[in-house]
Amino acid sequence: MASQHLYLVDGSSYIFRAFHRLPPLTNKHGLNVGAVYGYTTMLWKLADSLNKADGPTHLAVILDASESTFRNQMYDQYKANRPPPPPELVPQFPLIRDATRAFSIPCLEEDGLEADDIIACYTKAAIAAGWQVTIVSSDKDLMQLIEPGVDMLDTMNDRRIGREEVIEKFGVPPEQVGEVLALMGDSVDNIPGVPGIGPKTASKLIQEFGDVEAVLAAAPEMKPSKMRDNLIEHADNAQPVTGFHRASREPTPRRSEHPAVANTRP
Repeated sequence: MASQHLYLVDGSSYIFRAFHRLPPLTNKHGLNVGAVYGYTTMLWKLADSLNKADGPTHLAVILDASESTFRNQMYDQYKANRPPPPPELVPQFPLIRDATRAFSIPCLEEDGLEADDIIACYTKAAIAAGWQVTIVSSDKDLMQLIEPGVDMLDTMNDRRIGREEVIEKFGVPPEQVGEVLALMGDSVDNIPGVPGIGPKTASKLIQEFGDVEAVLAAAPEMKPSKMRDNLIEHADNAQPVTGFHRASREPTPRRSEHPAVANTRP
């Protein structure tokens, strides 16, 4: 039996990329449809290229169902700095869902979960079943999911992302990316991190100590420095985020069972 290969498309990234890259477009009724046009163009290009390459056996698009998720309960300031979606984009969301299904591609979403979390659930379930998985995205958070049998496809730069590419970017393997992000923070998601610790320092600390808890435990014994003081004084900025990023790597309980996705081959 041929190996099963599941492609999971980060549809939310496609939508916002299309919206911000294209000029405003309206249909004959005056409804904004620029994001719909850009999204469907990118999805068609992806599906066509994968078909020619004999790529996936199964394919699904993953979307965000709601702005508030379980992550907001873990950290109430999560993404608090983000404005709501532009009003001209909001009416296009239902059209994008309809367009995805018109391709005969499942459009998966669930209240209380981000697209990233659903992608993590499907990835873990597929790997457990012996499948290969390709995540169509360049999102750094999703790089934590890379392992044997899992890679990423960055369609913007037409490149595959595997373990070596993650190490090149972060200085640590995929399973430690969350630790680096916890220390350095993430302004995009409004995650504070430890002041004064950037990507290189965070990577060096995780390489030396292994995880955030070990770094924080070792801080009092480090030689006197501003970094040492910040690790001690702002330890709480990293601790809750560590669990947050680890949640991206592990399927949420009760949601690991997944519905069928589109079979792209007869």
